[in-house]
Amino acid sequence: MSGLEIRNLRTGYDKVDVLHDVSIDVQPGKITCILGANGAGKTTLIRAILGLTPPRAGRVLWNGTDIAGQKTHKIITQGIACIPEGRKVFPRMSVAENLALGAYLEKDGALVRERLARVYDTFPRLKERAGQLAGTMSGGEQAMVSIGRGLMAAPRLLVIDEPSLGLSPLFVKENFKVIENINALGITVLLVEQNARQTLAIAHYGYVLSQGRVVVAGSAAELAANDEVHAAYFA
Repeated sequence: MSGLEIRNLRTGYDKVDVLHDVSIDVQPGKITCILGANGAGKTTLIRAILGLTPPRAGRVLWNGTDIAGQKTHKIITQGIACIPEGRKVFPRMSVAENLALGAYLEKDGALVRERLARVYDTFPRLKERAGQLAGTMSGGEQAMVSIGRGLMAAPRLLVIDEPSLGLSPLFVKENFKVIENINALGITVLLVEQNARQTLAIAHYGYVLSQGRVVVAGSAAELAANDEVHAAYFA
């Protein structure tokens, strides 16, 4: 299979392993989710995919090529983009400037403008506020900027870390609808979240991480019906 394949991954910090023998498949064109409480190892998994925390054992295959140990900038050029937890906009830069940074690797100005037009189609509010400083926007609007910036890289795989964090229920619902629409365009999504109800409503397949190990895996419907998952995340 192509897409992202993680096989028997072990990694961590200093002498402590955080992930233990983790194997995950992210199928092309699908939304795959990683559920887990704080400290489960979700962020470490993202860092390992992006080359920020190199694996100590195991493989990270992207479309059949092992990218484990590659530099982050090289991994990104292969079509993987990440929307970080907490949105991380550049507050003293305008919306348009934040978005442009997402396409910094693209030298073709016409292509950048085309991507920007698509982002503005997805988020009309950003077009209205293109000149506004990102730091003066609401949390929900900053989330749009962060997602839009990720889309400017024209990714084949979009890794999204905790998109519901710190947002009102209305913006959470809006954000998840946007993620679903992005996937409908053919972009593969790896969605890392604690909000199981919203996540499983749009995901195709998922994994539950606990203490750095995969403890449950299955289709979104199977996870939603799993008694342990239901008790941990839906109670």
